[in-house]
Amino acid sequence: MACARIGSGLAVTVLLLPLGGYGLARAGVAPNGAPIVLGLLSVIVGFVLLPALCEERAPFRHSSSHLTARTLTGERSVDLNQITSVRLLTTFSYGSAYRTLWVRDANGVRLGIATERSRRKLRPAIEKADANAARGVTGPHVSRAARAHLGLAPGQGIVAHTVLSFLLLTVAGSLYVVAVLQLGGQ
Repeated sequence: MACARIGSGLAVTVLLLPLGGYGLARAGVAPNGAPIVLGLLSVIVGFVLLPALCEERAPFRHSSSHLTARTLTGERSVDLNQITSVRLLTTFSYGSAYRTLWVRDANGVRLGIATERSRRKLRPAIEKADANAARGVTGPHVSRAARAHLGLAPGQGIVAHTVLSFLLLTVAGSLYVVAVLQLGGQ
């Protein structure tokens, strides 16, 4: 748990660096271009660090009821019998789309699933939860894009999700750079 807090704190610190640079520049301690440099550094590090905090890395273990994997913030184990939500995160790099399923269980543990082996373990757990939901038991919230990525919703595709993810990433990154440039007085 301490590793998760350290990793999350590091991510927030990286995103707030331009504001600190702006404060230092206003106080005369740092040059006026400090927010710009720190902002561009934050964008690069933020896009790499934030999605990777909870994403699974080798080695990982699977059992009939748990997915356990090492992440940048330590080892995480998701209880497949107590899944509360599954979402799809799509990122882009070098002309390719990378998809990670974010699984959260009733204990609040979140794990980013990126391997085919883990997806094969997650799919039956969602099917079982859907069957229980049909009998009146509350099931997990599984996004439409996550269902399509897992092959549980044939014909729905993930094109709209991919386009919206690309637009959101592009617009958010552009607005962040504009804000940093405004803080830097350029």
